Amino acid sequence: MSAMPTLFLSHGAPDTAVADTQAAAFLRRLAADLPVPRAILVASAHFERDGRVGVTSDAAPETIHDFGNFDPRLFQMRYPAPGDPELAQRIVSLLAEAGFDAEAVAGRGFDHGTWVPLLLAYPGADIPVVQVSVDPTRDAAYHLDLGGALSDLRGEGVLVIGSGSFTHNLPEAFDRIRQGIRVDATPDWVTQFVDWMGDRLVAGDRAALADYRRRAPFAEKNHPTDEHLMPLHVALGAAGSGAKGEWLHASRDFGVLSMDAFAFR
Repeated sequence: MSAMPTLFLSHGAPDTAVADTQAAAFLRRLAADLPVPRAILVASAHFERDGRVGVTSDAAPETIHDFGNFDPRLFQMRYPAPGDPELAQRIVSLLAEAGFDAEAVAGRGFDHGTWVPLLLAYPGADIPVVQVSVDPTRDAAYHLDLGGALSDLRGEGVLVIGSGSFTHNLPEAFDRIRQGIRVDATPDWVTQFVDWMGDRLVAGDRAALADYRRRAPFAEKNHPTDEHLMPLHVALGAAGSGAKGEWLHASRDFGVLSMDAFAFR
């Protein structure tokens, strides 16, 4: 079996699931360009664990509506994909072998960082899904190493997805959301950051990406907290040594949320 690529997807606001946006249209056609995975592993920005790595282990995870004040239709949506307890244990073992404090987590369903993009890309919900957590107390280098510990899964038919946001300044976004402005001009501080990050992902410049907080222009303005970028580093790390990025999609939501997506090979 040829190795799967890994992906970074910007999941955006929860209503991406029902929105008529460029990013939603991209996600709806994403699976057509990929091999069919036997399972999907998602590192979601909305699954956080301090000091350790959690791996969801339920056979039938629930759908979590971890948001408020969005389209009422969203709260009726379910993503009934099965879990994969055996794969979860395999992931815990791989992480432990690499020196991570990892544990299986029961009773933790799919957050919107997982079910929103998968609902669009894999609406049949017939592929098993497991989530792995990010650690908001650790840096990009840690998450690159975390992804690296999972790289063997690519050869086992597992599609590794990092689900976050290429930029994530929520105060700026919510200001536009309150005004009902979904399409807006992109500020220069967003463009400069996106261009810098994208160029280095395409080049596979891990040293620069691991130090993005210091080197990238407007890094802290685009990511006041960086949990929404850590899934990108997991996906890049999981692609294996020497992997480079392919820019699959670029668009903006509310002017300041970059909905960019990348594949790593």
